Amino acid sequence: MTAEQEQLQLLREGFDAFYLARSQTRLVSRLQAQALGDAYPAGLTTHSSCDRALLTTLAKRLDLRRGQLLLDAGCGTGGIGLWLARTLQTRLLGIDISPVATHLAARRARLLLAPGHAAFYTAPMSRLPFPDQHVHGIVCVDALSFAPDSTAALRELHRVLRPAGRAVITRAVRHDTPPQAIEQPVRDAGFALEHLDERPGEPAAWGRLYRLWISHETALRRVLGDQQAGRMLAEAHRMLPRLSHRRALVLTLCRRGHGGR
Repeated sequence: MTAEQEQLQLLREGFDAFYLARSQTRLVSRLQAQALGDAYPAGLTTHSSCDRALLTTLAKRLDLRRGQLLLDAGCGTGGIGLWLARTLQTRLLGIDISPVATHLAARRARLLLAPGHAAFYTAPMSRLPFPDQHVHGIVCVDALSFAPDSTAALRELHRVLRPAGRAVITRAVRHDTPPQAIEQPVRDAGFALEHLDERPGEPAAWGRLYRLWISHETALRRVLGDQQAGRMLAEAHRMLPRLSHRRALVLTLCRRGHGGR
């Protein structure tokens, strides 16, 4: 087994445990709803930073037409992609490193979309199981940073996107990150940066959620087990001091060219 394969296996095992544990309790979703308040997108059961405002931005920036094909890269249990597909009346492909996540996403799709309108695959973002120029749009929420090689992942997203198609990706950087550091990886992958939207309320929302995790430590350990709860609490303690320097962005990337839209 290569070093890359070992890294992907560890990532897969970690996310399998993550999604399996959270699928067995509503406590984590309740805490997320409490942290986001009126901005919480009820019914999505997403574990990302997605809120109502982000859903609106994603739908607007994708600019898809009815019947076109949307890829949700790093789809998790499918909430965001399914919401977009139903709202925009598109077909949906989802990929995730975790087979537990894609199984849960496929099960949810049967309740939300017509038969044949969604399919989910277990794969890393750096090796998508689709031909060149296959999809009309891509959404990737809080997932690119988990790819072992984000540059390879961006190039792969570019490969499967049709000319003039858009990939809408969330990313967090430090406030002092120069524009060049944001734009260069995009250009290296072949994209043009079409829009950059700010999410000024995102760091504070994470702060509220992390504090809720810490204050509910006993309950989280009881329902999730020490390993999963411990990982959440470690993340909360590690990230809370960094949030004051966090800048949350939505990047709309366009594949240059004409046709396919």
